[in-house]
Amino acid sequence: MSHSPGTIGGDPGRAAGADTGAAPGDAPSWDRWAPRRGHRLSPADDELYQRTHISLLQRESPHTMYIDSYNSRGFTVNGNRVLGPCALLPHSVVQWNVGSHQDITEESFSLFWMLEPRIEIVVVGTGDRTERLQSQVLQAMRQRGIAVEVQDTPNACATFNFLCHEGRVTGAALIPPPGETSLTSLGQAAE
Repeated sequence: MSHSPGTIGGDPGRAAGADTGAAPGDAPSWDRWAPRRGHRLSPADDELYQRTHISLLQRESPHTMYIDSYNSRGFTVNGNRVLGPCALLPHSVVQWNVGSHQDITEESFSLFWMLEPRIEIVVVGTGDRTERLQSQVLQAMRQRGIAVEVQDTPNACATFNFLCHEGRVTGAALIPPPGETSLTSLGQAAE
């Protein structure tokens, strides 16, 4: 049975929404009560006249980590200043004992695979430019089911914030960029 546009069940004599009890030429029943252009709804219109109420049950991710800013000395995370390299976990920030990307080892990443809930992805910021990590370090993370995204620190900060905003279980391992590089607010940069 083929269906024509505007018909029900393939019966061309019966238009969509047509009232079967109506005489030919009568307007369908749905057309009689539907608001027309210029029709103002009033309390008498019952269901059509209801105000929309929105209840905010919970503020958007109140305990999510967010990198507010960074400079050559460290980071500001959720309003708290962190000096030097740091590791960001879903609910905490710790000092990360590395001086450069060359100091990143399996052991320095071990805190990311010991956590519950399991971290999905670790964003690594290697300073003012993207650096290659040792292949055995990346392989160790892959074997544990954790993805690693290596970027320069400015982009790693933005990526971390984006992933956290999406609700992903994300970690970050960040080395401050050297020199006078500074960003006062990542929120403004994202806009």
